[in-house]
Amino acid sequence: MKLLVNENIPKASVHDLRRRGHDVVSVAEVAPAISDRQVLKMAETEGRILITFDSDYGELVYFQGVPCPTGIIYLRFVPSNPLEPAEQVDQLLTQSGLEIIGGFFVLDRSVIRRRKLPEREG
Repeated sequence: MKLLVNENIPKASVHDLRRRGHDVVSVAEVAPAISDRQVLKMAETEGRILITFDSDYGELVYFQGVPCPTGIIYLRFVPSNPLEPAEQVDQLLTQSGLEIIGGFFVLDRSVIRRRKLPEREG
């Protein structure tokens, strides 16, 4: 799976997602300090699912109409360790029958919510 991880994802989780076979680009490694809009544009342009702890992305894609990427996974928990985000994301991505593409996921430890992303132009 092609992922773009936001700067707020621990480096250990970035490495663990790569070890698990995901194609991961880290904002912290390639473009630190870019704006949320630029992060969304990067994910959209590269066809990547955005992984983040930042709740602002929902506001941007649903209410401000900023073009959205293939998918967004918003992690809504405080990690118990630096690897937990990778474990939770990998568990979501490998879940049988779950359509990740086109979804905005809110991922808690005990609940997964999916909302359809706005239609992409083009």
